[in-house]
Amino acid sequence: VLSSSLPRLVREFVAQNNASQIKHVIQILSQEFALSQHPHSRKGGLIGLAACSIALGKDSGLYLKELIEPVLTCFNDADSRLRYYACEALYNIVKVARGSVLPHFNVLFDGLSKLAADPDPNVKSGSELLDRLLKDIVTESNQFDLVGFIPLLRERIYSNNQYARQFIISWILVLESVPDINLLDYLPEILDGLFQILGDNSKEIRKMCEVALGEFLKEIKKNPSSVKFAEMANILVIHCQAADDLIQLTAMCWMREFIQLAGRVMLPYSSGILTAVLPCLSYDDRKKNIKEVANVCNQSLMKLVIPEDDEMDEAKQSMTLPAEPTSEESVSKPETASSGESELDITALNQPLSFPCSSERIQVTLNLDGIVQVLDCHLHDTSIGMMTRIAVLKWLYHLYIKTPRKMFRHTDSLFPILLRTLSDESDEVILKDLEVLAEIASSPAGQTEGHGPSDGSDVRPGPVELHVPARAGQLSSSGMKALECSPSTPTMNSYFYKFMINLLKRFSSERKLLETRGAFIIRQLCLLLNAENIFHSMADILLREEDLKFASTMVHTLNTILLTSSELFQLRNQLKDLKTPESRNLFCCLYRSWCHNPVTTVSLCFLTQNYKHAYDLIQKFGDLEVTVDFLTEVDKLVQLIECPIFTYLRLQLLDVKNNPYLIKALYGLLMLLPQSSAFQLLSHRLQCVPNPELMQTADSTKPSAGFKRMTASNIDYTELLQHFEKVQNKHLEARHQRAGRAEQLDRRVIL
Repeated sequence: VLSSSLPRLVREFVAQNNASQIKHVIQILSQEFALSQHPHSRKGGLIGLAACSIALGKDSGLYLKELIEPVLTCFNDADSRLRYYACEALYNIVKVARGSVLPHFNVLFDGLSKLAADPDPNVKSGSELLDRLLKDIVTESNQFDLVGFIPLLRERIYSNNQYARQFIISWILVLESVPDINLLDYLPEILDGLFQILGDNSKEIRKMCEVALGEFLKEIKKNPSSVKFAEMANILVIHCQAADDLIQLTAMCWMREFIQLAGRVMLPYSSGILTAVLPCLSYDDRKKNIKEVANVCNQSLMKLVIPEDDEMDEAKQSMTLPAEPTSEESVSKPETASSGESELDITALNQPLSFPCSSERIQVTLNLDGIVQVLDCHLHDTSIGMMTRIAVLKWLYHLYIKTPRKMFRHTDSLFPILLRTLSDESDEVILKDLEVLAEIASSPAGQTEGHGPSDGSDVRPGPVELHVPARAGQLSSSGMKALECSPSTPTMNSYFYKFMINLLKRFSSERKLLETRGAFIIRQLCLLLNAENIFHSMADILLREEDLKFASTMVHTLNTILLTSSELFQLRNQLKDLKTPESRNLFCCLYRSWCHNPVTTVSLCFLTQNYKHAYDLIQKFGDLEVTVDFLTEVDKLVQLIECPIFTYLRLQLLDVKNNPYLIKALYGLLMLLPQSSAFQLLSHRLQCVPNPELMQTADSTKPSAGFKRMTASNIDYTELLQHFEKVQNKHLEARHQRAGRAEQLDRRVIL
């Protein structure tokens, strides 16, 4: 009776324009039926409300609040049949009202989002019909209140229920497709939730979410000027570190586009971006796609750092550049990471825009402290991969090139880890590390007043460290003179000598590094820096070294590099002739340190064509303690004499008259050697020396050029020989002390 008479009654009230009676009928249907304690009454009430709505027709919009609320209450009914009837009733109400329901959209959406996860298939089917109807209404209307809807969407998007997530994504796709609805403006509100949904276990939901994110990214590329890049930067940073491959790859692709589209707007977030991107560079082929995109992100971000970022005045520090974003929000202060994530040390300026419209400009500050902190942290992490370490070092090198003055504020804290990185297993890492260290040692920005950074006070030797002279920041007088006088020597900054001291410390405390990589490191440094400076400073430091055994080993290493490395061809030529005061100063400096190793001292004299002094030195060998190691080094020297480096020396054997001391020195070496292959080699060579009577020519009475050079070199060879004896006496005492300690230990063991 109710169902047949109710529509007629309502239509009569509508015809009479009797709104109070209509409301009274709806109230009775709601309170006494739809909200009744009895299931049958509730069912009747739902049917009655739907019938009432149909009878009201276009006037139903005036009573939607009263019609909708009791129906939505029944969505929570424990009886699935009642929930289904509620869906059916609401479908009829919405179908009649159409666009009039939009002011009530949020409550309808809230109710539908709950029914989307309903366990009953009939209820779910009914809710899907209602959902499609509501989507049609939203699509065809231009009165949708997006601003009012976003808070509800932001709340519901974090649901963990698969059906609720599917419902949310379907609505986002619909809203994206409506031309009059600009969902992109509110993307920062829902982007995090979308990435959460992207990790759903359901392939279908993941695919839907991928599509939604893809549509947003297309829109971003089309309209970058309206995108709030800065507000979404931290969201991407967090998800670029996700354990789920799809989330990580998608977030990394977004990050790549953001950096390329937003440019320097992303600079304040550099430390967070690097935290996310750097570890990905060491991924294996299983994550090849992520690795490739991360590499592009890294390269693009690096290009954003420009020399103007090095302005010392903080007021001038911010660069004014054309900006894509059109609102203040695009450069708002970066958000902090959500709980559970590492806090990002990033800052940004939130300044009003300087110019309107197309002339709009923003100020962006490079947060160098945060970037260096991240790079330093990655260098200290021994678990990171080789490619990540290389990328970190490339970043440091790039920053020292682009922003040297600011970077030198961090040099003292970076210096120790850069030195430790020289012990890395990878040659590529060591090469990049040397590039950074060389830039630090040669950059004009590293020059300080006097020699502060190189002062011996900050490099006190430990038990296995080098002895640093009291004024370690200064070279010896002859050495400093050579550095100042040589026009070919580039000016080194205050960190150069500090670098040399600490490098030798490293070799002293880590002998394996010296044995396996020492020559490689020094040769590369000779390419990156000035070879003369390197040898000059190392010789000066070793001259004061207290660990004599290490000094001897280090001198032997340097001498081998000097005599055999192609990188030092120019330096060898400079020493071979000793034509200039600078070359003679260098020879004297090297000689004094080379005295730690007798055989290397002789080889230096051979290289510099000081044959008489070489002969005098060999005469002193009779007073030295001849050990197996000593004879082995003589053997190696004989082998070296047969190499191309000493071709000029072998040719000088033809000029017997003007090179008597060369022949005597070689015979002296021969007499030192036991009957070995080296003895036979040198003996055969000396047998080839021609008879001086047969070699006489008309001009043989003229002294050779080499003889003239030696007599005019103004080098005090007597003093050098005395220095050699003094150093060797120290070595003898040190060996006896070591032997005495070893003997005492043996006695203790026996006792």
